[in-house]
Amino acid sequence: MSDIIQLLPDHVANQIAAGEVVQRPASIVKELLENSIDAEATKIELIIRDAGKNLIQVVDDGKGMSETDARMAFERHATSKIRGTEDIFKIATKGFRGEALASIAAVSQVELKTKQKNAEVGTNIYIEGGVFQFQDPVQTADGCNFLVKNLFYNVPARRKFLKNNNVEFRHVIDEFQRVALAHENLEFSLFHDDEAVFRLRKGSQMQRIVDIFGRKLQPLLIPIKEDIIWCKLHGFVAKPEGAKKTRGEQFLFVNGRYFKSPYFNKAVQEAFEGLLLPGYVPSFFLFLNLDPEKIDVNIHPQKTEVKFEDEHLIFALLRSTIKRSLGIYNVAPSLDFERDPELDSMMNSSPSKSNGSGGMLKMPEIIVDKDYNPFLEEREVAQAEIQNLTEMYHQNINITAEPSKINLFEEEDFDEDLMRLPNGYWLFNQGDRTLMLDLGRMHRLVVAENSKSTKKTNNHSHSLLFSLEYHMNEIEHVKYKSFKKYLPGLGFETTTAHGNVLRIDAVPEGMKETQVIKFLENLFEILEYKTEEEFMQHYQNQWGKMNSKSRFDFIYKADAEQLIKDFTALGFPEFLPTGKRCFYEVPFNDFKNKF
Repeated sequence: MSDIIQLLPDHVANQIAAGEVVQRPASIVKELLENSIDAEATKIELIIRDAGKNLIQVVDDGKGMSETDARMAFERHATSKIRGTEDIFKIATKGFRGEALASIAAVSQVELKTKQKNAEVGTNIYIEGGVFQFQDPVQTADGCNFLVKNLFYNVPARRKFLKNNNVEFRHVIDEFQRVALAHENLEFSLFHDDEAVFRLRKGSQMQRIVDIFGRKLQPLLIPIKEDIIWCKLHGFVAKPEGAKKTRGEQFLFVNGRYFKSPYFNKAVQEAFEGLLLPGYVPSFFLFLNLDPEKIDVNIHPQKTEVKFEDEHLIFALLRSTIKRSLGIYNVAPSLDFERDPELDSMMNSSPSKSNGSGGMLKMPEIIVDKDYNPFLEEREVAQAEIQNLTEMYHQNINITAEPSKINLFEEEDFDEDLMRLPNGYWLFNQGDRTLMLDLGRMHRLVVAENSKSTKKTNNHSHSLLFSLEYHMNEIEHVKYKSFKKYLPGLGFETTTAHGNVLRIDAVPEGMKETQVIKFLENLFEILEYKTEEEFMQHYQNQWGKMNSKSRFDFIYKADAEQLIKDFTALGFPEFLPTGKRCFYEVPFNDFKNKF
């Protein structure tokens, strides 16, 4: 039998290995931004086209590379960050594995222009599908200019599995934000299809958070700081009113590196115990500084998993520090570690104690009259009034039923087709099937369908007595420009002031003033609206959600019957657009077998 084991060609091995490092355009963004930081850049510019599928460009003013280094950088396992195995345990840079550039070049077309600050000319290198094409001298600015084009052009199967542009660009923004938050002392810019999404200046951590997530977050932030011998902790947590149902603004960093840790997230959640509604999670931006030898970041090529030597101590540190800060800012009760111990001993000792001048401190004596009753005189008057009211009631009302038999839900109120359950759901006999209905979700569909027809013919609006202001961040400002042309036809009157301040003067008829800001925030959930249909679909969904009732709002059978009629007119759909069920069929046949 012939031998069957053989070495893979280099280009095939590189493409396979690239799958661990380059999963989507956001993976390339992360690697290139971190390389710029390691190169000591002070200004970094990210340019994206088609969510990174066709172009990812990173321009920095860092140290740059020599002609030889530029060529070697694309070789696998070539790195300037470490020299031996001992360096792995004291890593102070973002990258160190020497895999990123080789992996990127294996699945795309890469062009690099770079020049060192003391060099007269730079170098231009071009690699396509992992195959070196050419390298020429070029006149270019100091630093590096990376261009990654046509991602996965030579791996069609991988490119086919990329999501739509909205989803992929959302991941790009996530990576950009993580890097920018950890380095507030650097300037960052992000452009997508020639639109400026972010222009971040140097500043404090608070300023960087506000520049990214908007001014509305600033009054909600509480500073966190603890400095002990082996660990430094600083950052911010948002007050309970800033909590959300989605895990969005939750950032953990160690030594300037973003990482994910459900274990440490739980520590923050426990610090907010009793302050949040069920299902809500707090927002936080926390930065840890530890000895590099106490952590291991060499777990996965993405380097978002970090092992800690003393993770239980860090868990306790996070929980206690956050809990104390919440107490200091009167969000939650806190232990007072600065309380005078002499005062405690004084209060716990005998009733009298010598003071500093030799006198005696005495506890105040309180004399209580146990026989005193302030309601004694009023009791007789109250009983007389009750007696008079009872007689008046019997004179005017002919009671034909005993009070003990009065029931808000009489038996005759329910027929065999519809019955309300104690948990807010309803049972409904539809032919030979019995359905358990969620009237809240059914009502949402009915409202959304009604709004589709009314919005086409009715764009009436009502002016607000006082205009509302919504402070948009850079992402929201870009999204607003994509759908602002549809707002007048829906009944909104809006203007922008001072760049990113949205002023609302009028809203659609039927929208309450207290609902406006929350409604706009929900519209900004979608990253980008490419077409009017995409925007209108999300708009109708939010409108229906805002005006719909919950299943607990239906306590009268007449309302439930009317809703079922309206829902039947829609075709009795089983699912919401979000995929949630409006009803389930009750398997009564299975119940019969249990008897």
